[in-house]
Parts: sequence; structure tokens; C-alpha cells
Amino acid sequence: MLPFLSLLLLVLFNFLSVSFSQSEFPKGLLIDCGATTKSKIDGRKWLPDAGFVAGGTPRNLTTPVLVPFLSTVRSFPLRNNLLKKFCYVVPVYRQAKYLIRTTYFYGGVNGRDSPPAFDQMVDGTFWSVVNTTEDYANGMSSYYEGVFVAQGKTMSVCIGANTYTDSDPFISALEFLIVADSLYNSTDFGKFGLRLVARHAFGHSGPIIRYPDDPFDRFWEPLGGISSTVAGNRNVSVSSLWNVPPLKIFETALTTNGIQPIEWNWPPVSLRNSRYYIALYFADARNWSSRVFDITINNISYYRNLNVTPAGACVFATQWLLAGPTKITLTPPSGSDIGPLINAGEVFELLVLRGRTATRDAIALNDVKHSLTNPPLDWNGDPCLPSQYSWTGITCSEGPQIRVITLNLTSMGLSGSLSPGIANMTALTDIWLGNNSLTGPIPDLSSLKRLQTLDLGDNQFSGEIPSSLGNINSLRELFLQNNNLTGLVPNNLNGKSGLNLRISPGNNFATPAPS
Repeated sequence: MLPFLSLLLLVLFNFLSVSFSQSEFPKGLLIDCGATTKSKIDGRKWLPDAGFVAGGTPRNLTTPVLVPFLSTVRSFPLRNNLLKKFCYVVPVYRQAKYLIRTTYFYGGVNGRDSPPAFDQMVDGTFWSVVNTTEDYANGMSSYYEGVFVAQGKTMSVCIGANTYTDSDPFISALEFLIVADSLYNSTDFGKFGLRLVARHAFGHSGPIIRYPDDPFDRFWEPLGGISSTVAGNRNVSVSSLWNVPPLKIFETALTTNGIQPIEWNWPPVSLRNSRYYIALYFADARNWSSRVFDITINNISYYRNLNVTPAGACVFATQWLLAGPTKITLTPPSGSDIGPLINAGEVFELLVLRGRTATRDAIALNDVKHSLTNPPLDWNGDPCLPSQYSWTGITCSEGPQIRVITLNLTSMGLSGSLSPGIANMTALTDIWLGNNSLTGPIPDLSSLKRLQTLDLGDNQFSGEIPSSLGNINSLRELFLQNNNLTGLVPNNLNGKSGLNLRISPGNNFATPAPS
């Protein structure tokens, strides 16, 4: 048994039949952030982003760009928005697997020489820090890729400012691309997402390999700087693997003139202590003798006696523990007549999914949001998660089921009405909505059996006080002063033991008829 993981070898003998035609565009949504009109780039339709995001400001860059969708960004205000998130909410197919790619090109939009660093999230899970400083200094954009399965009918990608953010966060483009169910299917996507660390075509020196060579538009970057010869114009018979690598990655390889091992540091970044998905791809154009070698990672056996043929092979690890620099070694056995080779590789960090706010609470909060005319700008994405980026005014429980337990929007300048859907948030213990301009009736809240405090004072609520409030045994504070309420104060509230009831000044209650 190998350490840290179960390790599998996949060899191609029509193992998977791929139905995606390279003449078809990858299925999904391409969002040009900050754009105000649709566009077509290389035959593919890009949408403006206004229909997917509630906050931020579209901005045009003055810096010349090579790719049209880099000419605009959406910028999000940093001032007073520390640890607030701004989310793109995108319709998806439930249980479909998506490659999500975010692209960033600063273009001096904040009037500074260098771009800010900030956070990005998917649904309730922290994805990564976005730091584009090095790429921007070299005149390049930066992109981030991850693979996630849609748990609902929408997914959110959010931008958030942290304590290290020194100017307005921004985003240039957002792509949601559906990939085949077979891709990376040894991962439990109910528990994990995959964050791309590196994807390289070894020996390739041309431009990034992507669509149409890759039917899912993954980016396979060329990897230079390794002192090994390149075997070009390779004629191999690889047709499909369950990760469906593009055939073009097998046209070149890292190999040696002799029979010595190949050893190099890859991926070319120092890794944080975590578990990683690793996939290495091999194919040999020769068919008259075997090319056999061992693979080690950081001197730990990864796979022994790999026999590479024209049919191709992918060796992958689902949860390999790595930290710091990583060294890959391919070693031929004693007496071998040919050295090792490798065509390509991918490394993903496993992201533990942090779950989602309970569906009933998320739906109820969205009902509340839509009943307000000016809800908080960060009320997008998951209400509770990531916990450091929960919605303004929301506190949530911990544990396997995430529930909203308090709602505090006091003095937020809110207008509109209070949705009856708030009564579906049955874990609520406290509601503070005082000192706003809310109108309409007070909804029936009798289902909130844990409610202790209800502060609706200093608003413009009208109608009668629901008598059902008197049936909430846990209620200890009820503040309704300075509204436009009428009718009689229910008897079960007037004399309720242990209740701090505040109904005046303000309001227009009728005087009870003499008994």
C-alpha cells in the first residue's frame, strides 16, 4: 500500500468513449466583467456581467490589451467593505461538473503602480488569494482555475477584501465551463473541490495549449528551463483517457539522450502543506520495445515499473501530501536500453468544501432581500460562509448544519417591506430591524419558536400587531414604538409574563372598549 493515497494506473484501450467534438465550443457561460454589451471573440459569445452581480462599478482600462475581454473590469469598493464579499451568482445545472476560471488584468484601474491582493471564494468555500503583482509587472494577466460540482441551481464566485487588500479589488473575466463527468472522477466532489496549482505540457515551447485542442478549454502551459531533450513530432495512438487530455500534449515530451534518470522540480512553486491530486501523462511513439521506469516524488515511490506504450497512460494520485518544493524523478531500471519520458502533468490542491447555509434559511434571506428596495450590497452568494465573509447583519451557527441565528440590520437606511418568508428561518433567536423605513404589515412570526428579541421600532410598519406574537413562549423583548400600527394591542402580549413590551410613543392604537 502506497503512503497517503490509493494510486491507480489507467491505460488506454478504449477505456472511455469521448462524445465531445472539437468542432463544438465548450458548454457554459463566458462573462466579460465590466462590459456593458455582448461580444464575440474567436467565435465564442461573451456576456456583459450586470445580470450576474449586484455591486461594483464597471470600468474601462486605458492600457492596451491583446485580448478584448481584458479591456474592462468590474471594480469593488474597498472603503467600509473590509471582509465584505461581492458575488457573481451564475445559473448552473445541478450536479454538473464545472471548470471555473477567473481572469484578472489590473491595467492601473486604481491609479496605483501595483494591483491589490484580495480573496476569491466559490459558494461557501475559500478558493485562493488573488495576487497578480508578478504577472502584471511582466505585462500579463493572471488566471485561476478550479473544478467544482454544482450542488444547487446556482453557484457563486465571490471577491472579498481582506486585511492585506490596499485598494479596490477587481475582476476581468469569469468562465463557467461544463466538463465531462469522467474528468478527475476519483475525487469525491461532495466533499472536495480542486484548485489548480499547475498544468504543463512538458517539452512544449509554443503557446498555451487550449481549445480547440482541449475540448474543455483547459490551459496547458509550456514548461521550459529543464535540461532534457525534446522528442518532437510524436506519432502516438492515444485516443482518450478519463481525464481527456488533448492529443497535442503527446506531440512533445521530456526525455534524455541516454539512459540516466530525469529529475526536476515541479510544480515550479513552493506548495503549502496540504493534500494534492496529481496526474502525470505518458505515451511512447515506439512500439518495438518497452520503455519502463519508476516514478518517485520527493524520493517517495509514486509508481514502480511503469510501462509506457503508444496507447498512453495516466498515473494519478488522489490525495498525496506535499509541502514546500516538489521533486519528480523518473528512473529506468538497471539494464534498460532507453531512458524515461513524460509528456504532461497536472497538480490540484484539494479544497475541503465548507458546506452551505441551510437551504430554507438561504431561500428565506433571499425573500427578505427581494422585499427590500435597498438591501446590503454584499447580500449575494452564501449567507454564512466563508464565515469571515458572512452577509452584513447575519450571525450563523456552527456545526454540520449551518443556520442563521440572528439578523441585525439596525439603522441601515433600509426601505421596502418585511417578507413573510423570514418566518421560515426557524433557528432565529434575535431580529433587530429598528431605525429604518420599513413599511407594510408585520408578518406572522409564530413559527420562530426560539425568538427572544424582536425589534421593529422606529419604522413605518402599518396594520395591527399579529396576536400570534403572544404565542412565542421564548419572546422576552418586543419593540414596536414609532410606527404606524393601529387596532388593539393583543391581550396575550399586554399581560405576557417576562416580556419587555415597548409600543409607545408613536402608533395609533385604539382604546379598548369598556368591559
